[in-house]
Amino acid sequence: MYKDNSYYIDLNNKAENLIRKGEFLGSGHNGIVYMLPKNRVIKIFKDMKVCEQEYTILKRAGKNKSKYFPKVYDRGSYYIVREYVGGKRLDKYIKRNGINKKITHNIIKLIREFKRIGFNKLDIRCKDLYVNEKFSLRVIDPKNNYSKKMEYPRHLMKGLNNLGALEDFLETVKDEAPKEYNFWSERIEQYLKYGIK
Repeated sequence: MYKDNSYYIDLNNKAENLIRKGEFLGSGHNGIVYMLPKNRVIKIFKDMKVCEQEYTILKRAGKNKSKYFPKVYDRGSYYIVREYVGGKRLDKYIKRNGINKKITHNIIKLIREFKRIGFNKLDIRCKDLYVNEKFSLRVIDPKNNYSKKMEYPRHLMKGLNNLGALEDFLETVKDEAPKEYNFWSERIEQYLKYGIK
């Protein structure tokens, strides 16, 4: 019988056993996630290269002792077992509650952390950030942070603009981080008006 390899992933026995113990959490563009015992998840990737890239980012963040990224416990060619990240997705939280100064403060710290650990891409999408009840942030699904260059949080601010929160965000950035404010506000204005990245 013909096997459609574009949707078939050959997992090892270890990964299959973990999935059997897991509970489906969700799926996205790059794969599917199951909750595991001991506050862990297994993420199954469609693409081996994407799995390797995410693993590399998470391992480097761990070596740099970054509190913003989940710990990695295991990996295979198509999967990563990592710490579970709880809380609410940032875009959904803002849609319901708006943005506040504490969240903005933590976003500024996060982007500075990206720079500290050597990321070339100082950006992330709102949907790849989770906020907890104390407004601290955690990253899920980091992408292309070493392979792509972006000097300011363009996707993040575009998302905030779509949520009607960009103006409040930038007001707090202006007070707390004037240097970043000057650069970020100028770049996002050029992007939103003219599409200049």
